Amino acid sequence: MSLALLCPGQGAQHAAMFDRVRDLAAARPVLDATSELLGRDVFAAAAADDRFDNVRAQPLLCAASLAHWQGLREVLPTPTVIAGYSIGELAAHAIAGGVDAATCLALAAQRALLMDSANPADAGLQAVLGLERHVLQPLCDLHGAHVAIANGQDHFIVGGTHASLQRLADAARPQGADIRPLPVHVPAHTPLLTAAVAPFAAALDASPLQAPRLPLLAGIDARPVRDRATAVHTLSAQLAQTIEWAQVMRQAFERGARVFLQLGPGNALARMVAPAYPCCEVRAVEEFQSLEGAAAWVRSALERLQ
Repeated sequence: MSLALLCPGQGAQHAAMFDRVRDLAAARPVLDATSELLGRDVFAAAAADDRFDNVRAQPLLCAASLAHWQGLREVLPTPTVIAGYSIGELAAHAIAGGVDAATCLALAAQRALLMDSANPADAGLQAVLGLERHVLQPLCDLHGAHVAIANGQDHFIVGGTHASLQRLADAARPQGADIRPLPVHVPAHTPLLTAAVAPFAAALDASPLQAPRLPLLAGIDARPVRDRATAVHTLSAQLAQTIEWAQVMRQAFERGARVFLQLGPGNALARMVAPAYPCCEVRAVEEFQSLEGAAAWVRSALERLQ
């Protein structure tokens, strides 16, 4: 049985998100590079009220996944599949050996700036739970909203202007939907950010990004990324295209993943995978007091499923 690594997206940043790696020598280069990029101490940045702002959130999220992996990579088996959620897909490429940590962080900052530049006024994301896609999609079409991320059969992230999201919410609630606004102020993964795609593709193409050395699944279609051109395309296209996360998890399972470990922060990805695949062992690093505890769980989980 094999290990799948999951790199999270925005929304779960918190002041203690780097506590497990604060004194870890292996993580220090990532932490120092993040501090330099943000122009402030990484721990202060994680605790600041502006940690949800795009230009700070995206490097912080990449840094968290990379720093935690640096602390785990020597004590865990090589992952059989890696996937990243939204900005987490860029971190996944770094973990898969396609780009070094410093370049990953710089690209995350560029990505955020380009998304902010393309961002229409008064826009964002909200979760819609309780409606299946064939019901939700016509409502989105009618009210000018867009499916940004498909997390499950009746769990979606929807993007648009605040006015379109409000119209959608008003129409969806009477049909049984649970609407939850998200602390993300950019309608990522929707056509509203089309203007950011080509500039980010150019930034990726100009970078030392290479094909991943480990199996990595693209968010837009759940297909393995096997060459540099596909890496550039999928990482840039996802800015304005729906992320099919449920398909990504299905593909990871079909490729043999039975133990799923979400890197920090939060445990949202783990909470989505666990009920969908009850035969699998699924946890998040933040569910453990230490990286040693997370590593011990992975090893025992792999042994149990042999």
